[in-house]
Amino acid sequence: MGVKFCPLVSGSSGNSTYISNGNTHILIDAGISCKQLTEHIRQLDLAPEDIDALFITHEHVDHIKGAGVLSRKYNIPVYATPGTWQGIGSTVGDFSPENVRYVYPDRMMVVGDLCVKPFAIPHDTIEPVAYSVFTENRKLTVATDIGHVTECIKENIYDSDVLLLEANHDVDMLKNGSYPWPLKKRILGERGHISNVAAGDALSEIMSGTLKYVFLGHLSKENNEPHLAYETVGKILEHNRIKVGTYLQLDMASRYTNSMTVEL
Repeated sequence: MGVKFCPLVSGSSGNSTYISNGNTHILIDAGISCKQLTEHIRQLDLAPEDIDALFITHEHVDHIKGAGVLSRKYNIPVYATPGTWQGIGSTVGDFSPENVRYVYPDRMMVVGDLCVKPFAIPHDTIEPVAYSVFTENRKLTVATDIGHVTECIKENIYDSDVLLLEANHDVDMLKNGSYPWPLKKRILGERGHISNVAAGDALSEIMSGTLKYVFLGHLSKENNEPHLAYETVGKILEHNRIKVGTYLQLDMASRYTNSMTVEL
């Protein structure tokens, strides 16, 4: 039936991505209210009851805000690392015991007919992960909230067909912006977020023949602009002889509305 990948929302105000092969439907993160998520899901001609599983990357509110209500209302199992469950605690209410599921970095698991692989990322939470999803000889990856691009990350995002990659900030905008210094230091740190330049450099290093579509996401509202992220990453790719629009489609994940659905 084909594979679908759609960032529903992406940014510091909330994150959620939909992935499906037509038989199994999953979300990665639920960082907006259940009511808002339901609206986004219905725009895909689906009902929330169609969602088979929710995978959480880490416990920050822009990734879990709607997780509790969504799981309770529609009886959806929620998968996260033990450390992330510890971090979530009672932040978004209780979960039914049968819907509390565990994932472990580098340990593949199966939901329906999707294979999901979590892998470790450096971020200032207890046990954060990113996810690659495998189905029908396709690989789809969501990798945001990355303090720096490790070899583990490069290995896991390599040979993806579709990739949602963080391009959080422009370094000059962040340094010259209104954020207090401790927050700037956190964002720029080894367990913070990667910049537009770091995203472009990472893509240049891991570019393979299978990578067809890249969404740049999790942009800072205060310290980045979509056109700036796109132009910065695009120039780095072009400098490395990777022609955007020819070998690779580059797009911005929308902050508040469903992005384009990629179908493979």
